[in-house]
Amino acid sequence: MFTSIITLLRPFILFSLLLLFTLFVSRVGLGLWQIDRFNDFGSVVTLLFNGMRIDLSTLGYVLILPGILHPWLMLSRFQNVWLKILRIIFVLIFMSVLFFELATPAFIIEYGFRPNRLFIEYLPYPNEVMKMLINGHLATLVIVFSLLITAAIFSWKFIKVLVNSNNKKTNNPIFASSSAISFIVLFFILFLCARGTIGHRPINPAFVYFSTDPLINSLTLNSIYSVAHALKQFGNEKNASKFYGKMDTDKIINLVRQETGLATDAFLNKDKPSMAIRTPTYQGKPKNLVIILEESLGAQFVSSLGGLTLTPEIDKLNNEGWAFKKLYATGTRSVRGIEAVITGFTPTPARAVVKLDKSQRGFFTIASLLKDNNYTTQFIYGGESHFDNMKSFFLGNGFTDIVDFADIKNPNFVASWGASDGDLFNQANSEITKLHAADKPFFTLIFTSSNHDPFEIPAGIITPIEYTPEQLTQYNGKELMRHKAIQYADYALGEFIGKAKKQPYWKDTVFLVVADHDARTGGKSLVPIQSFHIPAVILNSGHGPTSDERVVSQIDLAPTLLSLMGVTNDSPMLGHDLNNRNAPGRAMMQYADNFAYMEGNEVTILQPQKEPLNFVYDFNEKKLTSKQINPRLAEIALAHVLWGSLAYEKEWYSSKGD
Repeated sequence: MFTSIITLLRPFILFSLLLLFTLFVSRVGLGLWQIDRFNDFGSVVTLLFNGMRIDLSTLGYVLILPGILHPWLMLSRFQNVWLKILRIIFVLIFMSVLFFELATPAFIIEYGFRPNRLFIEYLPYPNEVMKMLINGHLATLVIVFSLLITAAIFSWKFIKVLVNSNNKKTNNPIFASSSAISFIVLFFILFLCARGTIGHRPINPAFVYFSTDPLINSLTLNSIYSVAHALKQFGNEKNASKFYGKMDTDKIINLVRQETGLATDAFLNKDKPSMAIRTPTYQGKPKNLVIILEESLGAQFVSSLGGLTLTPEIDKLNNEGWAFKKLYATGTRSVRGIEAVITGFTPTPARAVVKLDKSQRGFFTIASLLKDNNYTTQFIYGGESHFDNMKSFFLGNGFTDIVDFADIKNPNFVASWGASDGDLFNQANSEITKLHAADKPFFTLIFTSSNHDPFEIPAGIITPIEYTPEQLTQYNGKELMRHKAIQYADYALGEFIGKAKKQPYWKDTVFLVVADHDARTGGKSLVPIQSFHIPAVILNSGHGPTSDERVVSQIDLAPTLLSLMGVTNDSPMLGHDLNNRNAPGRAMMQYADNFAYMEGNEVTILQPQKEPLNFVYDFNEKKLTSKQINPRLAEIALAHVLWGSLAYEKEWYSSKGD
């Protein structure tokens, strides 16, 4: 009977060893690639040990169903059919695991950690993604699929031998008692592997995270587990308390109200706790508004913010307008930037509200407020506006007109993501001119796309900057392509602003130029603060050239613009009106599952199922230094990250105050 049990268990033992070996080799390779991120050899050992626990958990989840079926089906007359099915199951599992591991290096280069929810969020847009991959990552595609084809051939042959090792030809008959014992053994072992612990809660990423470096933490996972966990977390999007802990609802409301700087009696709507009326600083005829949202433009590329000399036009605008020297994005995706700038909503561990179901109608945006104030509201984009659900969200929340690629007549240059920024701005100038001629106030949002992988731009316009020998060793070919795309985006912006200054609409219009997020986010910190630093400048603010050194968040921009335009801000926004020079400086940032709340140079970082940590941020060195926890700031941080989930779930963030 013992031989019969071994015969039943052998395919699962051998396949498990194959899978564990594959994941171990991948993790070792990734660890060696990022060896400079480790503090000592002990960290490498911890990575491998914790990673093995996650791999065993993955093994338990993917094998438990075939594992509990196998002993009984081998006892039945369907044994041969089942062995063929088991072979297919093993091959599919192996190829899926291998695919995600092979995709990992490119994902780390772009985002700074293993594939996660971002991997899932791109799946609904195969057309855009395939264009980007083919035009910008063809070599990676060829390598990955060549390896996958080779591995598929190997695994199909090898797993056939592995599975057939317990065929009847072995002359070891299968007994009912053998099947029962094998069932118990497989179920017990695979269940324990999946659970990962005998404690109260099963294993999860927070259980094995041990570093303050988010990349190192993500390496403790394997990529198929990381993506599967992200998919599972979509179900927790309305409840950030599952990530960071609980707080009494009244306390959350009091803290977020307190941090707006508004008087207590400004909040009069009991059903919508953050709803308040703010009087604008400008009291004349209401002005028009144009917001230019620049794709992937971090402060690291702007010389007037301490970066490279790639954006002379933005540098010029920073000297002419109200420039924010320490403005921080709320996230790392375009939809998060749209969420912050257009709605003033605080970031959460969930997807941005642009993509969530309950925010597709009646959710507050400055477009809905301005529409209620008799403004024409328009969105202009060089690509296809359905991407990232923008069109649905905008049309449902105050935008009356959408202009995208299909509306741009005879573009001079078309890239993977749509018309070039030059064509986009030409169309924008034409649209704005028509809106102004209608003698009705307007709001136009322009979203650029030329500075997006694979960085396709018109030829003959940009002369690359001169690099020092040290810089040339620092930047690879892909990064140099990014730099040229940034130069082109800056050039196109300068051409548009120069043209706009000569148009009748210029003098009656407030302009905001702001990035949606930085180009690439990474670093050894739990939240790499320096990678959230972005440029923003307001033109025609009425303040004259101003260099604002306060810490500012993207969510502060909408209240500030409404105040400059002379429009009463009757809204649920928590952002500060920066026209008030006494407004305290603070910013909030969501980086994967980590949340940072920054007040001055002090930062509290929240992680899932862990105690808050406190740091001091050095703006010059761009480094976080650990310090003793600040209970007050930790409470404020927790209140703000929980607020978003509450406001979304309870529909406190509607576009109407009644």
